[in-house]
Amino acid sequence: MRQKISILGCGWLGMPLALTLVNKGFTVNGSTTSKNKFNKLKREGVLPYLIELDNLESNICEFLDAEILIITVPSKNIDNFKNLITKIKKSNIKKVLFISSSSVYPNLNQLATEETTVKKSPLSEIEILFKLNTIFKSTILRFSGLFGYDRKPGEFIKNNKKIEKPEGYVNLIHRDDCIKIIELIIKRNTWNEILNACADTHPKSRDFYTKECLKLGKNVPIFNENSLNNYKIVSTEKLKLLLDFKFKYSDLMKY
Repeated sequence: MRQKISILGCGWLGMPLALTLVNKGFTVNGSTTSKNKFNKLKREGVLPYLIELDNLESNICEFLDAEILIITVPSKNIDNFKNLITKIKKSNIKKVLFISSSSVYPNLNQLATEETTVKKSPLSEIEILFKLNTIFKSTILRFSGLFGYDRKPGEFIKNNKKIEKPEGYVNLIHRDDCIKIIELIIKRNTWNEILNACADTHPKSRDFYTKECLKLGKNVPIFNENSLNNYKIVSTEKLKLLLDFKFKYSDLMKY
């Protein structure tokens, strides 16, 4: 019998992740907030569900009829996640992968590892909800800024808007690497962990965004030379060691 995985949030990351897992032989339940996506999900072999986090109706039980739940939704509503976790505890889900963000780390002008104290925020409080749970296994995966395909870093820069922290460092990760990391977490049963995920290189913001804007034929961006250049450099040594992982897009200046 094929292992079943549910993906809460088949958006920019969740949709290609769902297709990858179907191609790997998994049965995949995929949630969306729009019925317009149902046909696309069905065509790709994904079982579609209409799920709203702030209104978990009866179909949530059927959606959670799987062994693994991957949560990719951007919501930061703590009460909604408390309700979701209550539903998960009553379901067949044994393992949860919660996609978080390295934005939980403060800019302390130093390396940010999984042991670094995080800022108090809705996202870090949601992480705690999963960490305190004892009914199912969970792993928290902290991605840095996502890019790739139609999400081009040069397009992050708005015309005539100054970029802050030109001497700060960039923390980004390509979608292809995100999906491969998730695959490996499932394959290697890497649960009850907190993992950072970010490209190996951390170019200065000035260098990286100048390159990315020129790549798109845009003008050299404007930088706020008076801004504080506080930064963090996200470490992925733990992830690379546990998963024996090598980034496909390791060097951001060569992308």
